[in-house]
Amino acid sequence: MTVQETASKIKSLEIQGATNIAVQAVKALGEELRKHEWSTSADVYKLITTSMKLLIESRATEPMMRNGLKYIDNQIHEANWSNEMGFRKLVQDAENHILEVFTEAKNKMIDVGAKRIENGDTVLTHCHSSGVTGTIIKAKEQGKEFKVIQTETRPRYQGRITAKELVKAGVDTTMIVDSAARHYMKEIDFVLVGSDAITSEGNVINKIGTSQVASAAWESRVPFYVVSTLLKFDPVTIHGAYEAIEERNIDEIWSDPPEGLKIRNPAFDVTRRDYIHGLITEEGIISPHSILEAIHRHYPWML
Repeated sequence: MTVQETASKIKSLEIQGATNIAVQAVKALGEELRKHEWSTSADVYKLITTSMKLLIESRATEPMMRNGLKYIDNQIHEANWSNEMGFRKLVQDAENHILEVFTEAKNKMIDVGAKRIENGDTVLTHCHSSGVTGTIIKAKEQGKEFKVIQTETRPRYQGRITAKELVKAGVDTTMIVDSAARHYMKEIDFVLVGSDAITSEGNVINKIGTSQVASAAWESRVPFYVVSTLLKFDPVTIHGAYEAIEERNIDEIWSDPPEGLKIRNPAFDVTRRDYIHGLITEEGIISPHSILEAIHRHYPWML
């Protein structure tokens, strides 16, 4: 799939989920570079820049994608290559390596998260996260019996994706409307959500409504966990930049609103680290306050 096709599918939500977006973007960049007819190194660098820009602009809040693309870009700029064969091998090796890093990090994270779920637990989750569903299904495969309460996650109902996956895996799953999360919090042992981005302060950007769930959990003294690889850390936030919050088409909310009505449709919100009990990562369960130290240990190339 070309860079243009991939960017279009990311923008239209045909490709969604932070990890899946990152994987598809990396593959698209790798394919674009490998099929590029050899010219000069300057042309290659220009192609990298334009391709990365197109992919990154397709979804503002996806640092895992940006980090994966950045890794390939760094490898190309730092390596010595002078011919077509050497360049294509370099691109393939860089792509293979970062995809292996993605997979290994996700698998370790899921192993850590599954251990936190115990028999008899009731877990609340919001939106769709492959890390969250992987964690829950892994716990089920370990023979644990527990319940999941899943929000619809409006306006695109991504919660239905999660619900289908969990029911298929035999997990006892109940769906509720987003606004019922506080009502059911008294039945919850802990909350598990995913993440699209983690800032240098340890705040988490995730699907709109996440911060409300976190607030309700805090109020009810229910632990709130974020399942996320460290690869979703956004380096630009170290230097004072804010993570961009994408606003999507109002048609997602109301396709034929009355004339004069204003509609806002932010896709994400920010959950402050104070509300987060722990980040479930490939390093283990860590405090959001220690995110920078963890990045230095695992992925110094991101900084």
